[in-house]
Amino acid sequence: MSALIHAWPTTLAAFLASTVEFVEALTVVLAVGVVRGWRGAIAGTSVALACLAAVVIVLGPLLTRLPIGPLQLAVGTLLVLFGMRWLRKAVLRSAGVIPLHDEAAAFAKTSAALRGTAPGGTAWDAVAVGTAFEITMLEGLEVVFIVVAMGAGGPQLLLPAAAGALAALVLVVAVGIAVHGPLSTVPENALKFGVGVLLSGFGTFWIGEGIGLDWPGADLSIVWLCLGFLAVALALVPVCRPAARAADAA
Repeated sequence: MSALIHAWPTTLAAFLASTVEFVEALTVVLAVGVVRGWRGAIAGTSVALACLAAVVIVLGPLLTRLPIGPLQLAVGTLLVLFGMRWLRKAVLRSAGVIPLHDEAAAFAKTSAALRGTAPGGTAWDAVAVGTAFEITMLEGLEVVFIVVAMGAGGPQLLLPAAAGALAALVLVVAVGIAVHGPLSTVPENALKFGVGVLLSGFGTFWIGEGIGLDWPGADLSIVWLCLGFLAVALALVPVCRPAARAADAA
């Protein structure tokens, strides 16, 4: 039972976070493929995914050999900071303080920039390969951090975290192939809200575990922590709306 309670938020958080990051990466990779050709786009993406998988394979087992208490404290702190960053942006976007991320606009901007770059004189388009590799590595490193951090919470958690990230990758690629365009209809801000809540709640739980806190309800405290972060974040949305109206008025 304890393993299951730990596994489901781990898998869910990894899946949601990976979905957001892979959607953003897909937008740029699609632009590279459409403008510069699919050979370079696929090559750059494939190399980046191989590098990211190698990082997980190397770091995951190394972290499981460290003392679990200090490791949970360190990783929990990082997860809370990471989750709060996602929550902050999600709250501000929901309140209208900062604009929602527009995948269609990002696709158009990237496409225009790629068209303005002269093609290379070799068989491989260095711009296409480099652009696809860079965006996949950039977004993928955040996924790797979440997967490895979740896996560091216990020897049984790395596989569920990796499974969630892999499921997100397969889903995003499949949908991208089906629609032949950027996934502009994905509720990205809602996903970031969920990811921020899960990471903050799970990280707080691990901080408590790391300092020897006896959580009421043991592992079920994760649920109540997540609900608490969600309630506070939702309450902050209307609080931040006057700032958005003031900015519009100015």
